[in-house]
Amino acid sequence: MISTILIIGGGQAGAQAIDTLRREGFGGRLVLIGDEPELPYQRPPLSKKYLSGEMAADRLVFRHRAFYDEHRVELKLGRRAVRIDAAARQVELADGEILAYDRLLLCLGAESRRLPCPGVALPGVHYLRGLKDVGPIQAGIKPHGRVVVIGGGYIGLETAATCRGMHCDVTVLEMADRIMNRVVAPCVSEYFAAEHRTHGVNIICNTRVVRIEGAGRVERVICADGSSHPADLVIVGVGAVATTELASAAGLACDDGIVVDEYCRTSDAAIYAAGDCTNHPSPRFGRRVRLESVDNAFEQAKTAAFNLLDRPVAHDRVPWFWSDQFDNKLLIVGLTHGHDVEVLRGDPASRSFSLCYLKGRELLAVEAVNHSKDYMAARKLIAERAFLNPEKLADAGLALKEAV
Repeated sequence: MISTILIIGGGQAGAQAIDTLRREGFGGRLVLIGDEPELPYQRPPLSKKYLSGEMAADRLVFRHRAFYDEHRVELKLGRRAVRIDAAARQVELADGEILAYDRLLLCLGAESRRLPCPGVALPGVHYLRGLKDVGPIQAGIKPHGRVVVIGGGYIGLETAATCRGMHCDVTVLEMADRIMNRVVAPCVSEYFAAEHRTHGVNIICNTRVVRIEGAGRVERVICADGSSHPADLVIVGVGAVATTELASAAGLACDDGIVVDEYCRTSDAAIYAAGDCTNHPSPRFGRRVRLESVDNAFEQAKTAAFNLLDRPVAHDRVPWFWSDQFDNKLLIVGLTHGHDVEVLRGDPASRSFSLCYLKGRELLAVEAVNHSKDYMAARKLIAERAFLNPEKLADAGLALKEAV
């Protein structure tokens, strides 16, 4: 009999698992353990509307405290889990409290990748991952202040756009030859680079940061080519790594994330995992993946909740992602791995276009820029493993579904 379920991690996955477990009739003891003192909250706005001050903190939370009280959820917030004793089925907290479980769900998320160079500990150098990171960044943002963003991925570019909107002078330093090089095609990178430059952001690619300098506080960022970039504030966004230390120390299999099967089960039958921390199989794409995605955290946590209750459900969703930069919305659905054909729909100069990825004629993924119709159609077509005619697909005047 399953009488106690513990959830470690108070992000999107943890919050969704609680909701699903109670909706599905679990009436036993349900405990949420979270490092942060706040109720589970949304993270995407942290680099956008919350950072700019357009969104209040109370709008970030998924559910207010009354929900957890009503559904008899024990909240142990601001309490860090330090050890899992898988043999005894117990979790130890940093303050010494021991909690027993019948089933355990790990929603540990991911952590900011650290920049390995001198000077990163100087005041004024920041990472943006959680709510606690936002206040110090806001305090350092001044009109016409010099902001250097290290990293041209989603977080870096979203933060750059927000800071520019707050009248800062912004420079983005990217080590690769183009921004968002790991996640989008060159034409999409070029479009967003042009948009940022139009708004006054200075984007510099093919440059590697070697040190950060300042007398008691950050003053400049030095690159390998000898260039120096004045900075009153530095924001580092060079990727994220799965949080696995707790799981690894408990003897769970980990490899670029906590290794789970299609039922979100780890190498221990009583322990499950969901969200950014997992390395899971994708039956749809025929490979293992680790996804940093709100949608994946939401869907995988729902699946994990069913399996925690011994109702076998496989996690097999088509992933999707988004990024808002200035007045542009990038929507990505599917995974491009293994594609052999790319088809551009529309003209980037029109500020609304999409890029489709095919393997043979099967649609694998779509990157849609200000084109929600193609994105919505692609979600359905990719899930159905639809085969498309590339010639028809290239005709932006035809709806995506008409190319099937």
